[in-house]
Amino acid sequence: MNLLNKLQSSTPARIGVSRCGTRPLTGEMLKLRLDHASAVDSVYGEVSGETLDEMGWFSVDTCAEHKDMYLKRPDLGRRLRPESEKELLARCRRSPQVQIVVSDGLSANSIEANIRDIYPALLDSLRLRNIEWGTTFFLRGGRVGCMDHIGELLEPECLVMLIGERPGLVTDQSLSAYMCYKPMKGKTDSDRMVVSNIHKGGTPPMEAGAHIGAMIQSMLRQRSSGIHFVM
Repeated sequence: MNLLNKLQSSTPARIGVSRCGTRPLTGEMLKLRLDHASAVDSVYGEVSGETLDEMGWFSVDTCAEHKDMYLKRPDLGRRLRPESEKELLARCRRSPQVQIVVSDGLSANSIEANIRDIYPALLDSLRLRNIEWGTTFFLRGGRVGCMDHIGELLEPECLVMLIGERPGLVTDQSLSAYMCYKPMKGKTDSDRMVVSNIHKGGTPPMEAGAHIGAMIQSMLRQRSSGIHFVM
């Protein structure tokens, strides 16, 4: 195997693709456009009602009323609508050890592709460690910062948000898990922890679920997260 073949086998990135003159080969250009179209579809896609019914989750909305507003106004994805606040208070258990939130974020495909593997693995990992969790729900149009708003309402010790990541040209199915101890308004990114690149070609979803449970256990023991957390 020559050096180029070794490099190509080590990454799904486009390296060493051939050209004809100054232009990419037709096959490479078509593949690029296909991957770009898949990424756009993932951003504008929706998690299906069948999936939410299968998982047994109800859904709430942020202040981003539609996808274009969600993309142009990230701040609206960090706040719940007033009716969603009331629904969470009415339907969710208060002050659980762990609150799990699932959100489409920037990739509905990531939820459809990974949630059936990572969610049961996460619950098994928490159950194995005798950690209780609250009422899981689906957040439509969510941003990571909405963890703080939810934390103010439900007051969990720890909150984990499984959210679709911005799709690229390698995959449109990448999921991340953001975690924060005692989330509340005023928390910043440095107070959160993340396991990213969760998909079948990256961190396997089932392994990620088990790992997240272990991290949550450590966060509860240390009563901290982010830069204050000691690995």
